[in-house]
Amino acid sequence: MTVQDWFEKRKQAQIQRREAEAKAELDINPDLWVKCVHCDAQLLKEDLINNDMVCPVCDYHFRINARKRINQLFDENSFEELFTEIKPTDPLEFVDTESYKDRLEKANKKTGLNDAVITGIASIEGNKVATAVMDFDYMGGSMGSVVGEKVTRIIEKAIELRLPVLAITSSGGARMQESALSLMQMAKTSCAVSRLDDEKLLYINLLTEPTFGGVTASFGMLGDIIVAEQGARVGFAGRRVIEQTIRQKLPSDFQTAEYLLKYGQVDVVSARKDLRKTLANILAMHRGEN
Repeated sequence: MTVQDWFEKRKQAQIQRREAEAKAELDINPDLWVKCVHCDAQLLKEDLINNDMVCPVCDYHFRINARKRINQLFDENSFEELFTEIKPTDPLEFVDTESYKDRLEKANKKTGLNDAVITGIASIEGNKVATAVMDFDYMGGSMGSVVGEKVTRIIEKAIELRLPVLAITSSGGARMQESALSLMQMAKTSCAVSRLDDEKLLYINLLTEPTFGGVTASFGMLGDIIVAEQGARVGFAGRRVIEQTIRQKLPSDFQTAEYLLKYGQVDVVSARKDLRKTLANILAMHRGEN
């Protein structure tokens, strides 16, 4: 099989999967009802939204986008977005099943974002903080050169303003369409975090569903305090890849926030309804140190 044949086969498989997903959505009115992916309960969408996108039956935490996260965590009208002018390009003119340029356009139309992270200054119960909020809906929250640049810039802004930094991650890892350019962002963001540490400013990680790959291996796990949302999956390689490599069955809770807490990889696991208070308490405790 040639490389071209392989890409064509993969493209057809994606088309078939999308058609199947679209057909499944017709079985239930998406404007009124949502099916819990964990317990299969049929939930009124309005009730789910009012419950912060947490299933009232099994307590499953649905994945939410960056804008919803900002509205839930930060004081009303306190978020001031920065670095909106930074946009991705296609330096490699990359094409797989479709061109990178087309993928960027589709992601922009889907999310209204220029890339997979929103950066800015906000406050949580009056505690001012610089923040980077990732959005999985934009190409799986993948980290390319724009994500690395914006995360680095918000850290530099925090140093300038003497503010703590809160990085909220949701990512599948580095963006393959930018090849080595995306991998370089791991070193770039890690160096920025190191500078923040040299300035003795607080750095908090909030890991949400899911956080994997190059983000986990760089700025996503370098926090002074690492908080994980209840049920979030966090790791480097995916579960299936690890099982195939070591040829062993992994525990059912492997790579969950609770598993990481058990083995000391995170400091706090918090339910979504408690996240705002948890972060506010951490910020308030450290506010007088700078």
